[in-house]
Amino acid sequence: MEYRMLGRTGVMVSPLCLGAMNFGGPTGEEESIRIIHRALDAGINFIDTANVYNAGMSEMIVGKALKESGRRDSVVLATKVYGKMGEGPNESGVSRLHILKACEDSLRRLQTDHIDLYQLHRPGLNVPVDETLRAFDDLVRSGKVRYIGCSTHPAWMVMEALAVSEKYGLVRYISEQPPYNLLDRRIENELVPLAQKYGLALLPWSPLAGGILSGRYASGEIPSDSRAERMGNMFRERITRRGVEVAQKVAQMAQERGMTPSQLALLWCKDQPGITSPIFGPRTLEHLEELLPVLEMRLNDEDRPLFDALVHPGNAVADFHNSNDWMKARITD
Repeated sequence: MEYRMLGRTGVMVSPLCLGAMNFGGPTGEEESIRIIHRALDAGINFIDTANVYNAGMSEMIVGKALKESGRRDSVVLATKVYGKMGEGPNESGVSRLHILKACEDSLRRLQTDHIDLYQLHRPGLNVPVDETLRAFDDLVRSGKVRYIGCSTHPAWMVMEALAVSEKYGLVRYISEQPPYNLLDRRIENELVPLAQKYGLALLPWSPLAGGILSGRYASGEIPSDSRAERMGNMFRERITRRGVEVAQKVAQMAQERGMTPSQLALLWCKDQPGITSPIFGPRTLEHLEELLPVLEMRLNDEDRPLFDALVHPGNAVADFHNSNDWMKARITD
C-alpha cells in the first residue's frame, strides 16, 4: 500500500480513512470493534470520528478497540468538535469555553492522552476565527492535540483561518474534510486548488454519496436500514433523479471492469487530484471487506474522461452541502 502525506506535516496515512459514524448506532459495539481490528490488520492507520456521533458512543467504541488492541500509537486518530453535546447554551459551537471542555471529554471517551487530528466540525459563522484558533493553539501547546483541521468549511473561511494563524503565530489547519463524491464535485472550483497551493490534506466525507453510488436507491425505494431512513429529509433531498441515473452508469462501468459500484466510486474519489484519504464508513464487516481492495487499486487515466462526461468537473447533480448553513445553492432535480 502506498501511504500518503497528511498535508505538509510529514505524517503518513493510509489512502483510505476508516469513518466511525456508524459505530454505536446502526452498528453495535462488537461488530464495530471487529471492523476496527480488521481495518488495522489490512494496513489502515487512520480513523475518523466525532464527539456527536451517536452521543459519544462512537468515540467510546473507538477508544476501547484501540486500547484492547494495544495499537493506539500506530494509529492517526481524528475526532471533531462543534455539535451539541448537552442542554446548556455553551454545550456546542466554536468558543474557547466549549472547545477546551469538549477536548477533555473526547480524551476521556477515547481513553487516550492526545488526539492526533482535532477538527472543527463546522465553521463558526458568528464567532471571530481567532477565538477558535487560540483555543486550538493552547491544546497543541499542552500536548493534548497534535494537529488541527476543519470540516465542511467554504474555501474563503479556510483561507481566512490560515491568514489569521500566520498573523498571530498560531497553529494552522493542516486539513479540511469536505463532502465530495462523483455526484457533488463543487469543491474542485476553489477548495481543491487552495489545498494544493497551501499544503492542506483533503479528507472527503461521503465518497459513496451515502450509498447512492453503490446502487442502494436504484429502485426508487428507501431501504429500512439505509442512511436515508435514519437521517430523514436532509439525506432524502440528496437522492435526485440525475444522481440515481449517474449511479446506474457507474454500476455499468464497474461491471465492465470486474468491480462493484462501491469500489469504483471510492477509487475515483481516492485518486482525484488533491485528495489525501477519503473517509468511508462501513456499517458491517462485509461492507469493509468489499472496500479494502481499493487500498491497492489505481484509477486508470483513460477512465477519467468517462467520469467527467457523467458529471462535469466542478458541477453537481446532488446536494451534499445541504447540512451546512453557508451554502446557498440547492440542487433538487
